[in-house]
Amino acid sequence: MISRYSLFLFLTIILSVSGNSQSLLQEKNHFTRQDTLRGSITPERVWWDLTYYHLDIKVDPANKFISGKNTIQYKVLDKHSVMQIDLQEPMQITKVIQKGKQLAVVREGNAHFVTLEDSQNIGEVNSIDVYYEGHPREAVRAPWDGGFSWKKDSNGNDFIATSCQGLGASSWWPCKDHMYDEVDSMQISVNVPSKLMDISNGRLRSIEQYGDTKTYRWFVGSPINNYGVNLNIGDYAHFSEVYNGEGGNLDMDYYVLKDNLEKAKVHFKDATRTMEALEHWFGQYPFYKDGYKLVEVPYLGMEHQSSVTYGNDYKQGYLGRDLSGTGWGLKFDFIIVHESGHEWFANNITNKDIADMWIHESFTNYSESLFLDYFYGKQAASEYVIGLRQLILNDRPIIGYYDVNKEGSGDMYYKGSNMLHTLRQLIEDDDKWRSILRGMNRTFYHQTVTTEQIENYLSQETEIDLTEFFNQYLRTTKIPNLEYAINNQTVKYRWTNVVDKFDMPIKVTIDSKEQWIFPNTDWKSMELNVNHSDFKIDPNFYVESRKI
Repeated sequence: MISRYSLFLFLTIILSVSGNSQSLLQEKNHFTRQDTLRGSITPERVWWDLTYYHLDIKVDPANKFISGKNTIQYKVLDKHSVMQIDLQEPMQITKVIQKGKQLAVVREGNAHFVTLEDSQNIGEVNSIDVYYEGHPREAVRAPWDGGFSWKKDSNGNDFIATSCQGLGASSWWPCKDHMYDEVDSMQISVNVPSKLMDISNGRLRSIEQYGDTKTYRWFVGSPINNYGVNLNIGDYAHFSEVYNGEGGNLDMDYYVLKDNLEKAKVHFKDATRTMEALEHWFGQYPFYKDGYKLVEVPYLGMEHQSSVTYGNDYKQGYLGRDLSGTGWGLKFDFIIVHESGHEWFANNITNKDIADMWIHESFTNYSESLFLDYFYGKQAASEYVIGLRQLILNDRPIIGYYDVNKEGSGDMYYKGSNMLHTLRQLIEDDDKWRSILRGMNRTFYHQTVTTEQIENYLSQETEIDLTEFFNQYLRTTKIPNLEYAINNQTVKYRWTNVVDKFDMPIKVTIDSKEQWIFPNTDWKSMELNVNHSDFKIDPNFYVESRKI
């Protein structure tokens, strides 16, 4: 997802963002039991493992109403008789059935505790049917606040889409709404008025006519996170192509409003360019089984797995603007590159707890720079990511609060990408850096992960102890400051504003000669050849400096 902080910092003046939108950026300092029920692996969640969903619903655009059921199949990991199913108000669970029996349900806010009557034997695979209905939460400013977007296209046709990162999939369908457990596969059946189409994740299996409605049946053959599941309903036109990628032939399908078909055929060339660049850097696209779709929606865009959504007005950059201020951001469609980049980081490699959302956003924000690197060279890539530093707030740490569904600072985008760009400099071997990124997507293929796993992997593969490096950039708001002084033919230097034991080496230029120095928090000194030498820090390192 594109950072809400981008919109706030870069577009506030230009687009006159309302006071209501600014309230979305407010920090939440108090956590409730509902936050814990939403964000933690409760006893009523931990004992069962998701294996399959069949979400089968009807969408009534005229009344902004949905109804249907979700069949939840699971494997029993431990003996227990109560299951937590999540569905947010104002949606209502009407009944839960297992083996023909209606089960007792106790609601506590958005968590529903279902008491199972049959014995749950370890190793068994069982299922329940959860029936529900209601008027789902309507998104005011999708995708930042989440929910259903009930819009009309220019011809007066319904134009509807879902987006729910952060808010959670339980805002519109009942599920096990925690990131740690991804369902292995899923069927999505959506009934809509006949003149409309539904485009969802995975591959289309069938279209069935029922009176003046049609049901579109989609199947996802790969593990998928809950917020990645989406509905996109509209009067769509379709075109496609086959991309010959690292995994063979990849079906790439495009669904756009009919009036936009011809310009989309030209503009969406960035999709195959993105695939080419990111397969180079990250390895094989993770969802050949399910294909790739780019789907037009009535909001900016989102990384829904194999069903990436697009609303960037067919413009280069971010709504026609370059977030980096360097000009390089106008060489590509920001939404196509960024949201497609999430197929590797968010959908293939998924954080177990939203507190670790930097794993999604830092790597994906950096994928924009890597796209430029592939097509325009290393200098372009460096200038772009360095240009993004103007958007860093350093308001709070990048890592959020665990077990309460609370993400960290929006700096996970721009500070996070600059952290990774700095790490690339420390490795000092671009082939090795590429190998590490590709290795990540193999090692953690279709997995949910923690920050600790990612940190350990990067330390191991770089052969650098990155403990203090990550503590500095992920867990504090401090920017490392290199203090230095030049007296006669001696320069002395040290790190300040850093965590304990921080000793990152850095590349500097002294009298036109590039070299590495190895500062820590104590003063170090070195002899110079001449008095009053020039001392310049490599700008590719995200640090500050002060001459004293």
